[in-house]
Amino acid sequence: MKRIALTSLSLALLGAAGAAQAQNSVTLYGVIDTGIGYVSHANANGDHLVGMINGTLSGPRWGLKGQEDLGGGLKAIFQLENGFDPGTGKLNQGGREFGRQAFVGLSGNQWGTVTLGRQYDPSVDMVQGLTGDNYWGAAFATPGDVDNYDNSLRVNNSVKYVSPVFSGFQFEGIYGFSNLAGTTGQGQTWGGAATYANGPFSVAASYLYTNNPSANRATGWNSPSSDSLFNTIINSGYSTAHSVGIARAAGQYVFGPFTAGASYSFAQYKPDGFSSYGEQEKFQVANTYVNFQLTPATLLGLGYTYTHGAGDTSANYHQVSLGADYSLSKRTDVYAVGAYQHASGSQRVTNADGTQSKVDATASIADFGFDSGRNHQELVIIGLRHKF
Repeated sequence: MKRIALTSLSLALLGAAGAAQAQNSVTLYGVIDTGIGYVSHANANGDHLVGMINGTLSGPRWGLKGQEDLGGGLKAIFQLENGFDPGTGKLNQGGREFGRQAFVGLSGNQWGTVTLGRQYDPSVDMVQGLTGDNYWGAAFATPGDVDNYDNSLRVNNSVKYVSPVFSGFQFEGIYGFSNLAGTTGQGQTWGGAATYANGPFSVAASYLYTNNPSANRATGWNSPSSDSLFNTIINSGYSTAHSVGIARAAGQYVFGPFTAGASYSFAQYKPDGFSSYGEQEKFQVANTYVNFQLTPATLLGLGYTYTHGAGDTSANYHQVSLGADYSLSKRTDVYAVGAYQHASGSQRVTNADGTQSKVDATASIADFGFDSGRNHQELVIIGLRHKF
């Protein structure tokens, strides 16, 4: 009898442990994406480059995420996500340990999710998934990432709310604190987005606003609540902007083996008395793409991006992108992407001595950061991606 009782107790404890494990979990995950690439006119001298180019389709990362069931449909959640360069082993996102994401929050079935920490802004959460960037990453991104199409910007010290899904409709909002005493309204970031999905059709829109404190503006973008968007020759001349506002909208439709999408964005880089330029710069960006699922393992893609700068300068960038991806398994794929860009008009640049001038516009594909020194540039990358 004693042996039977002990056995029954053991089985009961194992069952309880299994239920607890199902309700409370921690997951280790990651992506390694690396490739060999060719870039024509990869610097201001017009020299070509052949070398490793990493993170084309997906930013290399590893992370931990988990949840704890608190009862009544309420869960505690967290996520820590590190970004790194697989070619050198160095940290990305400015050398942060968890530069991609670091947040904790509460999630309820009825009222939604609230999280606090370093997070993506709502345009990345809701708009980006409907664009070519969701499938092909940086090779299909906006020149200079002037509209955060490739999520160069993340929000620090932020509180984010994500609603439940109501008949296909969902919305979210974010506010990033400056954490600066006595400077209300300086260094803050806020934004919102909404999305609607119905069968094969999806649409989303967003707005993001971030500003730069007056102190030390001359050294560039120093907002404590957001990262810098000024990473290429396309828009680096505006790093002393007082504020950046970005409105985005995108739609996607799936029909048979085809997925087609289009998006539009309007980015304003506004100066003030502390900025190194006087008239605001406005970038309008139109993107379109189409994917074709040739076989269950083979995806083909074609994209086009038109970027127009106006206000302080006048510039036009035409970019055509191609992609092919083949899945070796559910977790491993090989890919090839290529892009061509042509630039015309004028750009604002910061010279080596710190002064600024307006020059003929030069091409710089997406946000790879290669300054061509010419009005055209070509790029080809063959890569391998593994998810775990």
